[in-house]
Amino acid sequence: MTSPGTPTTDAARLALAEDFLREAVFRSRASQAVSTALKRTAKPALGTCGLGERAAIVLDLDARGRELFERLWRDADDARLERIRAVTAAWIARQDALDRDRNHFLKAFRAEHGFDRTRYTVELTSAFEAGLAAVNAEEDGERRAAAEQLLAVG
Repeated sequence: MTSPGTPTTDAARLALAEDFLREAVFRSRASQAVSTALKRTAKPALGTCGLGERAAIVLDLDARGRELFERLWRDADDARLERIRAVTAAWIARQDALDRDRNHFLKAFRAEHGFDRTRYTVELTSAFEAGLAAVNAEEDGERRAAAEQLLAVG
């Protein structure tokens, strides 16, 4: 029997786990943004893709993250919590790398073809959209795999 507010289907739990991972990344990114902005003030050339030197991994949750955690792992013991933290931290670092890949794709494409997409040919627009879709599909697949891993340990 499930507790009130606990999803009953595997698909619902997987969707919540993916949302949990997104929230963890958002929380970490907020910290990363502040850190990067402060470092840029002192050292303007730091980081070329807008994300700073490396991922900030913040595992204290905001209200939405706590809500998702409660719905997924209401009765988690200490060992399970540690495994959940490890998978979450690994995902935050991986998401950072995927976002850097996206930023590098955008930077390279724009450096070669210009920033004004209204001037792109149909072929260039198609190449741009296909490249971006490939990066996004990789991210979606990896987030789903990380969510499945979270549910397996939790």
